[in-house]
Amino acid sequence: MGEGELKLLGMWASPYVIRVRIVLNQKGLKYEYFEEDLTNKSELLLKCNPIHKKVPVLIHNDRPICESSVILQYIDEAWSESGPSVLPTDPYEHAMARFWAVYIDDKMRSTLLGILGATTEEAKAVKITEAMSMLELLEEAFKKCSKGKPFFGGDTIGFLDVTLGSSLTWFKTIENLSEQKLLDETKFPELVEWAERFLSADCAKEVMPEVQKIEEYITVLKARSAAAAVASSK
Repeated sequence: MGEGELKLLGMWASPYVIRVRIVLNQKGLKYEYFEEDLTNKSELLLKCNPIHKKVPVLIHNDRPICESSVILQYIDEAWSESGPSVLPTDPYEHAMARFWAVYIDDKMRSTLLGILGATTEEAKAVKITEAMSMLELLEEAFKKCSKGKPFFGGDTIGFLDVTLGSSLTWFKTIENLSEQKLLDETKFPELVEWAERFLSADCAKEVMPEVQKIEEYITVLKARSAAAAVASSK
């Protein structure tokens, strides 16, 4: 099942794409990468993901798989003998990894974007407080999931590691732009040490974007949003 041609449609700054690329690297799989312009989506993307029209999309032997969490599970099952397992084999640990991954994607992401989008200092402070509370929960989750080992997944990078780790560059970018330390080593020592290990892993280093590039990307997005608001008011 794990044989054949692999293609990945993605966008360089997307944490959802980054996590798929990290797992592909960790599994040692060769694939062809296609960078998408999300302001002018390709016919291939629209054909492969007609419902959501989003990246990432993994194409295996001309068959598309959409949504990052679905893609990660597919890779893990299709190439179960290549590299370490992504998802825990223990049913309870598997369930906990999925639970915290949903928490990160649903709650943490919106809070981080809320810090960037805050229009007043008061609104920003509220979102920063929310983010710190979430990181406190994730600090405890790491202790329980890792069981004293280097990663959420144990000895190797796993599902929960790539779910949170794929956003680490965004964390640093938001820290810079908001002038607020989020991953504070005095408050979250376990998470900070985990982040250093994650970012130093070869499978992650190859695909994690630079903070400066993310900052420039955010500047472009804000400029587009401002221009669109002006245009709609006329």
